[in-house]
Amino acid sequence: MMNAFADLQFSPLIPLPWLLALALAAAMATAAGLWRRVAGTGWRLLAMALVLAALTDPRLVAEQRQPLADIVLVMVDDSPSQRLADRPAQTARALAHVQEKLAALPNLEVRIRHHDGDSKIFGAMQAALADLPRRRLSGIILISDGRVHDLPAAALGAPLHVLLTGSADERDRRAIITRTPAFALVGRNAQLGLRLDDPHGKGGAPVTISVDGSEFLSTTLPLNRDVTVDIPVRHAGQVIVEIATPVTDGDLMPANNRTATAIGAVRDRLKVLLISGEPHAGERVWRNLLKSDPAVDLVHFTILRPPEKDDRTPIRELALITFPVRELFEEKLKDFDLVVFDRYRHRGIMAAPYYQFLSQYVQGGGALLAAAGPEYTEADSTVSAALGDILPTSPEGGLIQSPFIPTLTEAGRRHPVTAGLPKPAEWGPWLRQIPVRQNRGTALLQGADGKPLLVLDQVGRGRVAQVLSDTIWLWARGYQGGGPHDELLRRLAHWLMREPELEAESLNAIIQGGQLHLTRRSLTAGGTAGGSEAEITAAGGGEAEITAPDGSVTAVTLKDRGDGAWIATVAAPQPGLWTARADSHVALAAQGSLTNPELAEITATAAILAPVVAANEGSIRHVQGDGLPELRQVGGAGALSGPHWLGLVRRGDYAVHGIRQNPLLPPALLLALAAAALLLGWKRESR
Repeated sequence: MMNAFADLQFSPLIPLPWLLALALAAAMATAAGLWRRVAGTGWRLLAMALVLAALTDPRLVAEQRQPLADIVLVMVDDSPSQRLADRPAQTARALAHVQEKLAALPNLEVRIRHHDGDSKIFGAMQAALADLPRRRLSGIILISDGRVHDLPAAALGAPLHVLLTGSADERDRRAIITRTPAFALVGRNAQLGLRLDDPHGKGGAPVTISVDGSEFLSTTLPLNRDVTVDIPVRHAGQVIVEIATPVTDGDLMPANNRTATAIGAVRDRLKVLLISGEPHAGERVWRNLLKSDPAVDLVHFTILRPPEKDDRTPIRELALITFPVRELFEEKLKDFDLVVFDRYRHRGIMAAPYYQFLSQYVQGGGALLAAAGPEYTEADSTVSAALGDILPTSPEGGLIQSPFIPTLTEAGRRHPVTAGLPKPAEWGPWLRQIPVRQNRGTALLQGADGKPLLVLDQVGRGRVAQVLSDTIWLWARGYQGGGPHDELLRRLAHWLMREPELEAESLNAIIQGGQLHLTRRSLTAGGTAGGSEAEITAAGGGEAEITAPDGSVTAVTLKDRGDGAWIATVAAPQPGLWTARADSHVALAAQGSLTNPELAEITATAAILAPVVAANEGSIRHVQGDGLPELRQVGGAGALSGPHWLGLVRRGDYAVHGIRQNPLLPPALLLALAAAALLLGWKRESR
């Protein structure tokens, strides 16, 4: 429908300053005439006024206007919290009511936008507003539970009305980790801050705390109060702590009753005792390796007198300092994380009980590294002492003193200590090897005639490693190309000190990019423990069981990567704690945070939106309690809401489709009238 609107406009025929100058001159002339009482001044004034009117060219302008409809933006919050309980039904009912009432209002355009994914509703609202002219915006209606995580910095330019879903008596108990230490030291406790948040609950609630998948503590904690719990840290790497509390009646989201965190555990200054049986060319290899690690405190003793110079001089008279045998092997032995014997021979320096102490230390969880040389084949070797009970090999006699290049065994290609080292074809030779019988353990390197060169073994709760050559130092010197001595010896020392990434039998899980990456390391076929070295193959076929945060279980097949690792990748879309099991191993991984802001606080609230609604002169109505209000179109000067209604501002915007201009008075007529007025003035003056 077209409407015509007329307006009076002026189009001066001369520049405005000139027109004003003429008007001023006319006014001065008229004033002078009136002051002198000159006859006919009034007629002259009329003539000058008519001339000035003709010069302004007055016109009557008529516009053909097309009224434009006002716009109402309806934003529907479909974030995860809006999918709980009966909120979807409330949202659908509110939206249907709004659509029905808006359809009954005249000259109104309705735009509906749904926003899902997260609760940043105002970001989506600003994007929707960018597509419409603000002059026509009559109002904004938001259907939400009030859990919004972004608020606008400026006014929206129209009244904001909120239809709030949910109810005032909703309940959701949450387990929250309020404080996680940046790191913790192995062997000590880490302090974890916890809180059971339940605004409608009183007293306490039972809580189960699990560490690395095993239950650690079951107790009762007070509700709505911060508490601190000491968590034992028993190993390096990631320590996964899970908190769980039972689901209560009417709990909106049971997933919020459990949460988890990962504590990074590191070892405090590792203490290593290095005893060199006699000076030799490779002695500095071990010392330099251990001294270069800033996390290692090294205590090093060297027996200075070689056997060929035995002149019966007492040991105490030759030593630079007295060798503290009793202090090291009786009082302080348990303080060391690793003991290294480098070409050590039994000379009567240590009495038999001290070897027993060392054997007990290893079986109780300690670590021993024995680097053997020619002394291992002689009568006073460590095998003749009590260490023979814990060493995995025994000498066959004689020496192999011809060049050979170390090679990886089948187990060596799979064990983390040696897997991934540079190709053996690039290694230089060693010049001497001690032939032994392997009684226990796993050989990772072999030398001349396929004899074991590097053997690892588990003894009780401890670990033992033997290097059956004293010429590894040739790699450090770059002899004929050298070899990866630093990396090999570093891995070997860290395996002995139980670094998690070097475990031969392990299961690791990590979530990256929404996918769970599972790695099962094993020396046996299919990643299943229990086979002998003869059973080690490149076959896959092992399986793992993955439990999602919602309790659903999925079985996946592990594929052999060829280096002792079997891997699998599955989608991990749910936020929360994922659990993987393979054989007897358990691995945990967290997807995002279990206190996801979208699902952390999920009870309906008006408090977050109240300041924004007030700033935009709107109102908040509870869909369930207040009922659904009427919608009215109102002027912008009055109230924008009432007890049972919401107001939408009439904007009255329009588009101009045509303009018609008509001169108010013809210029010729005005000039004729001006001339007539001048004649009448002259006649009046002539009388």
